[in-house]
Amino acid sequence: MSIRLRNALIALAALLLATLAVTWFLRSYQRVCGPAPLPVYGEPSFNPVFALRETLRRDGLEAESRRTLDLPAMRLQPRDTLLMLDDPRGLPPAEVEQLLEWVEHGGHLLLAVPPADPALDGQRTLLDRLGILPDSTPPRCQRWRVPGEAAHDEFCGGTRFTLAANSRAERRWGDGADATLAYARLRFGSGRVDVLGDTGFLRNGANRDGATDTGLRDPVHRDLARLVLAPNYGKGRMHLVYAVDAPSLWKTLLQRGWPIGGPMLLALLAWLWMRAQRFGPWLPSPRQERRSLLEHVRASGEHLHRHGRSALLHEAMRTAFLARLRRRAPLAAALEGDAHLQAIADHLRWPLERVRTALQVPSPRDDTALRERIALLIQMRNQL
Repeated sequence: MSIRLRNALIALAALLLATLAVTWFLRSYQRVCGPAPLPVYGEPSFNPVFALRETLRRDGLEAESRRTLDLPAMRLQPRDTLLMLDDPRGLPPAEVEQLLEWVEHGGHLLLAVPPADPALDGQRTLLDRLGILPDSTPPRCQRWRVPGEAAHDEFCGGTRFTLAANSRAERRWGDGADATLAYARLRFGSGRVDVLGDTGFLRNGANRDGATDTGLRDPVHRDLARLVLAPNYGKGRMHLVYAVDAPSLWKTLLQRGWPIGGPMLLALLAWLWMRAQRFGPWLPSPRQERRSLLEHVRASGEHLHRHGRSALLHEAMRTAFLARLRRRAPLAAALEGDAHLQAIADHLRWPLERVRTALQVPSPRDDTALRERIALLIQMRNQL
């Protein structure tokens, strides 16, 4: 089978499989148009009272939301309203005194009751000063009826609470099964404090547990929100605080920053590994032979001399001298015998016997004669 035919068969098989897959998809699925809820983005994704703030502004009221409680920046006035969704037991004593003084002069404070904590019982928190005691009783729904609307079950989540005997309550809302309440309005001086066991109806369509809820889109919830905001509604500014304590930066980075922080940390570790000093293996590398040319020449000469081949050393030096003689004095190099020796002596201006001694081969065991004659040859070669 040729390559072209094989490729054609493979392409035909792939086309057949694609045709079968498309046919199965078109017969098995039907295109249907319908609404799809999109995830929230922007400020509504982190501000649970965004819808309440915008609703109040559209109603002509001054409303602002804050993440944390900042009394100097808020500048609370006697007719203002303050809604706090987070646990108020973490407020410092100085801020507790400022809030109570503000309420006493006509302010309206709305508090969400946090879960009961035995470790905080007996401390002079804001709840203790107001006589509000969180209870560990499981929450129960309260029936809320609005004319022209279906009955709703409210305060199904959150925390039930009780009131101290000296609390001045204008409104109490419980099911009567026990002494626990889901909602109460207290008198404190000239102001009022609304205590809410659950604030799901004030949030952006989701309660505290994350379950879906209609929020302020439901007319019943708007009516209930209008009731709890009634004391100073339209008289002053609305301050909405959805987190008394700002979230920890490190906690936020660990919870939400890992998709970016993780790869960056791996890249940093890889860069450090690339730039780190490498110490090599624990065992040293084997030592490599490393000798210069002069060391090799010296070792070769010692080897020849040790084995009685000193004549080769003299012959090598004599050959080097004669090679230079042929370049510098070719006429003297061309002669032979005594004429050759005499020409060299005349050219170097040396005695004839000294030249003869330098060119004669020494005895193999006469080291002194070998050194003298090699020295004479080197001196003669340098003078050419």
